[in-house]
Amino acid sequence: MGTFTYPIEVISADGSRSETVDATVDTGSTYTCLPSDLLGRLGVAPRRRIQSELADGSIVEDAVGEARVRVEGIETTTIVVFVDEAAPTLLGAYTLEGALLVVDPVRQRLAPTHALRYARRQR
Repeated sequence: MGTFTYPIEVISADGSRSETVDATVDTGSTYTCLPSDLLGRLGVAPRRRIQSELADGSIVEDAVGEARVRVEGIETTTIVVFVDEAAPTLLGAYTLEGALLVVDPVRQRLAPTHALRYARRQR
């Protein structure tokens, strides 16, 4: 088992171009973390700042925004954290859930799943 990386295509704000990065699949990370310079080149703007707890328990404040990404051929809008070049690029749980993908850690791949909802509409 262990960690593995997966390619994510990040699409520009106007949809005219994209860049692909390899990200560590991290279901322990709420949001996908991408380099600030990459997001800036693609016209993705920070919307607000949030606090995040790191694995060592420390709290940091980061800028977040919304970006279009493509993972396993599935395009979705997701929340992204702007991180510096020294920070790891991470594919977080929010993006995976939005793309309806689950992690298969044994085969080190992402697999499609289906959405969940509470109940069927009553007639």
